[in-house]
Amino acid sequence: MFSENQIYLASRSPRRRELLRQIGVKCNLLMMRETLGREIDVDEQPLVDESPTDYIYRITQSKADEGWRRVIQRRLPILPVLVADTIVTIDGCILGKPQDDKHAEEMLKTLSGRSHQVLTAIGVGVKDKIQVRLSTSTVRFREISEREIRNYLANNNILDKAGAYAIQGMAAAFIVEISGSYSGIMGLPLYETAQLLEEIGIGIFQ
Repeated sequence: MFSENQIYLASRSPRRRELLRQIGVKCNLLMMRETLGREIDVDEQPLVDESPTDYIYRITQSKADEGWRRVIQRRLPILPVLVADTIVTIDGCILGKPQDDKHAEEMLKTLSGRSHQVLTAIGVGVKDKIQVRLSTSTVRFREISEREIRNYLANNNILDKAGAYAIQGMAAAFIVEISGSYSGIMGLPLYETAQLLEEIGIGIFQ
């Protein structure tokens, strides 16, 4: 077991912190960039002809590597580093975070009336060993009118949301059905997360 059953969470997402608390995991935030003006640590641009699955495995592995490197560089106490990445895919295309409201509107129009996949990968780094798990869920949207899309974007901050929506917010009204992990669609699949953490000695529900 690690000291006080704690981990580092290399994510600014309050949703992921809440989900970890839900299963009794204590986390310390590990900021990948100490200042927002610094160059990014991991280039999240998809490679040419890269599949969504290959992409998310590569990005999650890279984030975990970089997170562990930060722990060593800063001489922090040795604790596991947890990272996560979520993408939305449809027709083999990756929908990441929208660049602006116009881009978000295009995404929601693409998702309207159709099914899409939400892929969330988690990675845990411990002493240079990285393990990655993937959760894949399917979400079906009803038809969404242009007025609804405009109203939704006017009342929600979605620029940090893959696919331009959050299942736990107003967009839940667009969803006909889901198949898979609700918490995975939120950004941290608790089943896979709990399994992986228990394997490395982090107790759940303590």
